[in-house]
Parts: sequence; structure tokens; C-alpha cells
Amino acid sequence: MRHLVTGGSGFLGNLIVRRLLDEGAQVRILDIWDDPERPKGAEFVLGNLLDAEAVKKAVQGVDIVHHTAALVPLTKSGDLFRRVNVDGTRLIAQASVDAGAQSFVYLSSSAIFGKTPSPVTVTAKPAPIELYGQSKYDGEMAAAEVCARAGVPLISVRPRTIIANGRLGIFQLLFDWIKNDINVYVIGDGENKIQFLHAQDLIDCYFMLMNNQQPGFYNVGSADFRALKPTLETLIQHAGSRSKVIRLPAALTVGTLQTLDKLGLCPLAPWHYLTYGEDFYFDIQPLKELGFSPKYSNDRMLAESYDAFVANYAEFMKGKEGSAHRKPVKEQILKVLKVVSRFT
Repeated sequence: MRHLVTGGSGFLGNLIVRRLLDEGAQVRILDIWDDPERPKGAEFVLGNLLDAEAVKKAVQGVDIVHHTAALVPLTKSGDLFRRVNVDGTRLIAQASVDAGAQSFVYLSSSAIFGKTPSPVTVTAKPAPIELYGQSKYDGEMAAAEVCARAGVPLISVRPRTIIANGRLGIFQLLFDWIKNDINVYVIGDGENKIQFLHAQDLIDCYFMLMNNQQPGFYNVGSADFRALKPTLETLIQHAGSRSKVIRLPAALTVGTLQTLDKLGLCPLAPWHYLTYGEDFYFDIQPLKELGFSPKYSNDRMLAESYDAFVANYAEFMKGKEGSAHRKPVKEQILKVLKVVSRFT
């Protein structure tokens, strides 16, 4: 089988490429940058999702398209979210079916559900609350429309927040502060349950659905998770850190972060600070019935990722260009909070 992975130089795209190659597949990558560590055997096409010629070239002769390329929340891309995540998805989906692709796999996001009450079930209606989530949902619907019209099976995978060795983003801030004995914060009382997802569990689920040819929309997360505050306290204990978990008043904190975000001073994206103090977890029973059995608990994935971060501290803090999830986040106004935390 011949596969195309859009965004194959990014964190998750790279994992998909490597798994496909391990299974003996022919793999092509479409991305805006070529990772110097691209796996041997993977063909590369340089181009973005809005480049019709590059997209047309990339899909030629491909049996299955894996669409992982997207602008992520940390990029704070405004109107560009819609162009890339919606218009780009429609373009790659249409080009794929026109080229004779047998199926289309779309990497969606839990952000499409906004503040939907948990547990989020398979019947829950998406209700995005910010630009990124709306763009991912509209992109999902664009792919569904194109695939339905052409009779091409669509698998849409909606993962919870992903944690894994080498995936930085906002977790770089958390791990760095804990390593340096700086207090970390929760919005509200910290008793809200947040479900994470280890990248390896996501890839296992992803390939289970693809190999079994099971089209549909799937919500994916860990099976073992609990309230946020004790989860962070367990990580601090594991790290041997003197950090403490500090509660912040919800309404005041969210309002302040929104204002700072408008001023360009907040490193967090709206998706992060609007949901950090809320319950958010999927009901994964439908996936379990299909054979999915996640191996990682929230505690285990955080501990292993933290250990990898510490072991490769200099490399991780330097980061890797080209992927928002593989380079560190600028602290901006959080530098002030970081200093204050040393004295509380």
C-alpha cells in the first residue's frame, strides 16, 4: 500500500510515518519543512496545504491519505486557522479522492467539543469555543462532505491532549517549572478531571482503526485518570521537586489571561486557558469494544515524559524548528509569575 502523510515532519505525523515504514508500507510526506531526521525510505514533497500543485503531486498514486497537517493552538494564527485547517483540508481531501485514494484518515482534535459536559460520549455534539477548535471541526466536516460525495471511507480520530517523550508545547513549561522547584498552578480548585493520551496509545488506536477499515468518528483518551491537582502533586513527588500546586480563582484568572492574550503577552492559547479548569474526558467504551486497550495512565505518561525532558534538558529547551510541538514555548508574562512563585 502507498500512503501519504500530510504534516509528516511534525510530531504525530513522524510517528505515523515510522509505524507505516515498520509495517512495510510505501510512504510519502507532504510538509512545509523537511525534518533532517526524516526516516530513510520516506519520500518527501515540499509544499503547504494551500498549494494546489504540491497537493496534486503529493496524492498521485496514493492508496491511503493520513491528514495530520494543521495549524495548532499555540500558533495563535487567527484567520489563518480557517484557511489552513478548513480550506486546506477540503483541498487535500478533494485531491485525494480525485486521484483515486481508497480511504482518508483525518487527525481531528478534542477542541471541537469546547466545554461539552463530561464524559463526552459518541453522541455528544461538537461545540467549539475558540477559533482553533472551530477550524478543526469545520475541517472535519469538509473532509466528511468530500469523502461522502465520492464514496470514500473516512476515519476521523479525535485525541485528548497528547503527551509523549519529546512533545513539548505547554508541557515544556510545566516540566521546566517543576524541575526548577517553581510552583505550578491550577484554575479553580483543581478537582476537575482532565484526561490525557499517550502518543503511543493514540498510534495503536489509529492503526487499529485503519487496519480494520473502520470508518467513523472516534474519541480517544486514556482509561486511567483522575483530578488535576493530585495528578500534578504526584508528578512533583516523582520529580523530587519542592514545587507546590497553587489554586487560582477561576473567573479572575481566565479573564486576566484573556486580556493578556489580546495584548500579546500570554503564551497560552484560548483553548488552553478556557478549558484548563474544566472537567474534560471522553467515554472510550466504544473503542474498548473494538479492541482498544490504552496502556498509559495519566500518571505514568507524565512521569515518563518528565524523565525524558530532564535527561535531555539542554536539547529540549533548544527545541527543533518547524514543528510547534517540538520546540519550547516562550514564557512571556509567565516570567513574572515564575519569579513571584519563588517567594510563595
